[in-house]
Order: sequence, then C-alpha cells, then structure tokens
Amino acid sequence: MQRRKTKKIYFGDFAVGGDAPISVQSMTNTKTDDISSTVSQIRELSKHGCELIRVAVPDKKSAYSLSKIKKEIDIPLIADIHFNHRLALIAIDEGIDGLRINPGNIGDEEKVKEVIKAARIKKIPVRVGVNAGSLERTVLEKYGHPSADAMVESAMHHIKILEENDFHDIVISLKSSDVLMTIEAYEKMAQKTDYPFHIGITEAGTIWAGAIKSSVGIGSLLMKGLGDTMRISLTGDPVEEVKTAWMILKSLKIRKNGPEIISCPTCGRTEIDLIKVAREVEEALRTCKKNITVAVMGCAVNGPGEAREADIGLAGGKGEGILFKKGKVIKKVREEKLVESLLEEIEKM
Repeated sequence: MQRRKTKKIYFGDFAVGGDAPISVQSMTNTKTDDISSTVSQIRELSKHGCELIRVAVPDKKSAYSLSKIKKEIDIPLIADIHFNHRLALIAIDEGIDGLRINPGNIGDEEKVKEVIKAARIKKIPVRVGVNAGSLERTVLEKYGHPSADAMVESAMHHIKILEENDFHDIVISLKSSDVLMTIEAYEKMAQKTDYPFHIGITEAGTIWAGAIKSSVGIGSLLMKGLGDTMRISLTGDPVEEVKTAWMILKSLKIRKNGPEIISCPTCGRTEIDLIKVAREVEEALRTCKKNITVAVMGCAVNGPGEAREADIGLAGGKGEGILFKKGKVIKKVREEKLVESLLEEIEKM
C-alpha cells in the first residue's frame, strides 16, 4: 500500500504526517484538574506506546493545570477545547503542544481568529475535528442528515477560515460511529487537501465491540494509505485503546512495538490449558519492547511447523511441551514450567 503524501506538522519536536511514522494517540479519562491522577494515567499510557496524549479542558481550573501536567510527562500534550475560546487561549499560554478544536462550536469567526493568531505565534498545530454527531445546523439543513459529504464540507469551511488567517499547521479528523461513512469522508477529503489525517471511529463502543469496529474502519483506511496518526475510541481503560492501535499497526506490518503473539485455536488434540497459557504469556510480555514474534501452540506435533516463522514459541503436549525457535525444537519442558521457560529464553534474546 502506498501512503498518501501529506504535509509534516510538528507537535513540539514530534512529527505527524509526511514521512513520519503513523503515530498512536489516546485521551485521558481522568479529571484534568486532578493533576496527579492525570499524570499517572499519561505515564501508564506512554509505557504501553502512546505517543501523543489529549486531555479534556472543560473549565479554567483544567486549563490552568496544563503547564503542571506538561512538566511531568514526556509525550506531546494536546488540549481538547469546545464552546469556549478563552479556554483555548489559556491552554496556549500554558504551553500545550497541540490544540483540538471544532471551529464550528468555539464561537464566532472573530473568536476563532483570536485563537488561531495565538496558536500561530506559539507554533501550536490545530486539529480541526469534525464529528458526524455535531455538525453545524446550516450543514445539516443542506444535507438533511449526517453524511460523508456533509462532514467534508464542514471541515473545508473550517480549514478555509484558518488558511485565510495564514494558519497552515492543520491536522484533520472526520469521525463518525458509522464505519462506512467515516471511510468515505476521508477518501473524499484526501482529494481536496494534503493536510495530515487523524483517523478513528468515534464512539466505537465497549472494549470488545469497539476494538472490532475500529479495526475494520481504521484498518481499511490504512490499507488505502490514509492516516497519519490514530486513536481508538473505546468505552473503557485508555490503555486498551493504545494496545488495540498497536495491534492494528503490527497486523498490517506498518510498525512494530514489542512482541507479536500468535496462538492457535483450541481443538480436540489440545492437551494443555492453552487459553490460560496464552493469557499468561500475553500478560508477561505486555511491556516487553523486543520486536519479536512469539507463538503459543496447542499441539506439539504441528506447532513448530505451523509457527515456523515465529522467533520463539512453545507447543503443548500431554504433561509436557516443547520450546522452539524458527521452527526448530530447542528443548522439552514439563507442562508447569512451559511459560516460565519460554520467558527465560525470551529474556536471553
């Protein structure tokens, strides 16, 4: 797949678009003015591979917390602003690295200009975020209901305002909970501009359903070469958003971030508790940074052959199992020692 050529935008020193890798974002679900909780969550997300973080700024107390949060983290901090342009101005003064606004709800055009001027002076990029569920009344009246065309028209209107004020550090998002509408919107926008895309399926759902829905939508966009940074929107722990994002990128061989675990489905030949073993291996390796493929197979006869491309793996038998590297058996191990032995071998790699 050939990735769409876009401008490169900088959040501090962190690049989005151009030849920069497709990055992984998330958003905190703590109260932003609870600085210690927010910093703690950001650090945990960063540990799992979050590269940019967005925080809600619903009031002045949250806005004035941003500089304190920024001092305690090592990834770019993006302020999410709605309805009150003064909060955006405070956030800019607080030293944020990026701003997410919907120009349609931030106030009249003069207020938008005021925000853009401040952002331009501080070299802070702006994500123009258009959601199908919050389109302007005039756009909805024209199209009758949310649609890909309505989202694109809304975004282009907002972009025009920014460009007319000599502002070009723009990232675009066009999100809907409807997967097909989202894909269509990004495809149409790609024909109109070279600004980088922030991709995602908004309000995707709970961890299980939302991960599937997001994988279908975001995976489809990435296969079309569309997308420069991404967020999985899940109703749950934001860590799951980051893990899902990286799994999508790894599945498409776009980026690596630690081990990829492959495991076979259970069947009547399985003699060990493969589900338990696979979960133990996944949990033990969740913060491992080694870019390796680890196989967890249920059958000692077929396991090494079926997973011969894995860097290392295990396969179960009756009361014992085997460890293998690149399809070659390296040792037999008692069943209760399988996971421990596998982890010891990975530590040596």
